[in-house]
Amino acid sequence: MTFKENYTLSNGVKIPKLGLGTWFIADNRAAEAVKEAVKIGYRHIDTAQAYENESGVGEGIRICGVSRKELFVTTKLAAEVKTYEEAIQAIDSSLKKLGLDYIDLMLIHSPQPWADFRGGDYAEGNREAWRALEDAYKAGKLRAIGVSNFQEQDLENILSDCTIVPMVNQLLVHIGNTPAVLMSYCQKKGILVEAYSPVAHGEMLKYPDVATMAKKYSVSVPQLCIRYTLQLGAVSLPKTENPMHMRQNAELDFVISEQDMKTLKSMEPLKDYGEFSVFPVFSGK
Repeated sequence: MTFKENYTLSNGVKIPKLGLGTWFIADNRAAEAVKEAVKIGYRHIDTAQAYENESGVGEGIRICGVSRKELFVTTKLAAEVKTYEEAIQAIDSSLKKLGLDYIDLMLIHSPQPWADFRGGDYAEGNREAWRALEDAYKAGKLRAIGVSNFQEQDLENILSDCTIVPMVNQLLVHIGNTPAVLMSYCQKKGILVEAYSPVAHGEMLKYPDVATMAKKYSVSVPQLCIRYTLQLGAVSLPKTENPMHMRQNAELDFVISEQDMKTLKSMEPLKDYGEFSVFPVFSGK
């Protein structure tokens, strides 16, 4: 059962392999989505300051009927926060909004502010933000710390100055976008990769080759996509607030053959995310 499966982070903390992504779930609907997900069996919930739904997610955690210890909650420091003082305030703000005594994992959401994604040099700002995460970790406010959307040079910048190596790098990973070199680099450094948008924000549903392969395994396209990211050794974070989809996304009791994994890995890179191409992470930068 996928819900019972965990990875172990470099500091020994266990993280469920499958999580619920909450991007685009409005704050006033987030509590219900979290409650439903927990009822179905999810124990890992992923949010961010940028999603503006931490209050709702926190409410869902309080009303879901499962003890806090059993849940793994991730949030992310806003990409624009690049000073130590701002980062410390932002961490406390997340704790307050979520209404939690501690956060299981907190990430720097992006190495650059979204308005300048893959643009200027924020090396010093990232080191400052990281120092704040380290201090909050040492103070027991965070059980694990990491980054998101960081490329190799961004990680090298942190590693050149840190006392704690990032435990996680959350990346855009899906069929048609498998950053194999970066994933291998993370693995060598003991950094677990998390895959967000494993179904490419729904774009994978338009690919006949993927549909044909899903049919071969008698599964849906999202199930094949999620299973693919898990077999790459990543945490998978499909996003949905539909309980039926939540349930289906967790029905992953099949194994993609080595040959088919090879085929999926070498699929043409996805160039167009449709209406979602306006978001920096989907812009091809």
